[in-house]
Amino acid sequence: MKRIAFIAVLTLLGHMSQAQSPATTFAEKLGYPKGKKIIIMHIDDVGMSYESNQGAIRAMEEGVANSLSVMMPCPWVPGFVHYLKENPTVDAGLHLTMTSEFKDYRWGPLAGKPQVKGLVDSEGALRKGVRDVVKNATPDEIEIEIRAQLARAREMGFEPTHMDSHMGTLFATPEYIERYLKVGMEEKIPVMFPGGHNTVAQSQEELVAEQLQMTRKVGQMLWAAGLPVLDDLENSSYGWKEPESGDKSPEALQAYKTEKYIQALENVKPGLTMVIMHCTIHSEIFPHISDSWPTRQGDFLAMIDPKLKAYIEKEGIILTTWREAMERRKKIK
Repeated sequence: MKRIAFIAVLTLLGHMSQAQSPATTFAEKLGYPKGKKIIIMHIDDVGMSYESNQGAIRAMEEGVANSLSVMMPCPWVPGFVHYLKENPTVDAGLHLTMTSEFKDYRWGPLAGKPQVKGLVDSEGALRKGVRDVVKNATPDEIEIEIRAQLARAREMGFEPTHMDSHMGTLFATPEYIERYLKVGMEEKIPVMFPGGHNTVAQSQEELVAEQLQMTRKVGQMLWAAGLPVLDDLENSSYGWKEPESGDKSPEALQAYKTEKYIQALENVKPGLTMVIMHCTIHSEIFPHISDSWPTRQGDFLAMIDPKLKAYIEKEGIILTTWREAMERRKKIK
C-alpha cells in the first residue's frame, strides 16, 4: 500500500483522538504466543504467468513461503487452480485486480466492459495505473468487479482463504476501501488490512498518529465482524531491485534478497504480520512481460535459501497462514 491508502482511511473514518498502542496484539487474541513474531510469508501475483505459478509453487514446496493470492483475470489462473485442486490445503486468496499494468501483456475485467466501463481502457484491458482507475471507475464498478472475481474463483471450485489488492488500487480512495471491506465482511473472507500496532507500516508509510489510529479503528471493525486482523504489514520487497553491484546472477540475487528479508524480519515486532513478495522462476519470456524479473526471481531464490529458513528457526519466528488465522478466529466468541 502507498501512503495515499492510509490518507484514504483517515478520510473514511473521520477525526479521532491521538493514537495509543494496542495493549494486546491481534495475534494474542487469536491464541498465538505472547511476544512472538507470527508471520505470513505471502506471494502476490499468482496466475499472472507460468513463471509466477511455478515460482509460487516452488517457493512454498521447497522454501518458507506459505501463503499466496491469485489474479483471477489473468491467463494462467486455470493452471494454478488445477494445482490447487490437487493441493487443497494451500493457503490461497484473491489478489483483487483492477489494473493491467504491462505494455504488451494485458488482461480485461471479469465483469465485462458493459458492466464496468470505467475500469477499461482503449485496448479493452483494465487500466494500467491506479490514478487512471481513480479518475474513471466508480465505487459501484469496483464492487461489481470484486464480486465477479470472487464468483469466477468459486465457479472454478476455488474458495479463497483471504483477499488483498493488486497494486493497492482498492486502498486508493475511501469509497474503494469501503467496498473492499464490505465484500470481505459480508462474505466472511479475511481481508488484508493492517489494523494493529503497525510498527513497520508506520515507518514505511510515514503515518502520523491520527492516521495510525484510523487503521486501528478499521482493525477493530474487522475483528468485530468475525475476521482475523493483521497487526502489521511489511510491503517493501518490490523496491529491493538488485544488488548495488548490478550483478543479476542467481547467486547474487539470492544473497542480496535473503539478507534483505532477514533485515525486514529483524525489524518486525511481535504480532501477526504479513510479509509481501512476488516470486517467479526465470525464463526467456518473462523479461518481455516485465522488467521486474530480477526482484521477482530474487524473491523466489530467497524463499528457498536455507540461510533464511535457518534464521527463522533460530529466532523462534512462527509461520502461519490466513487459513489458520481464520480457523482460530472462528473459535473466539
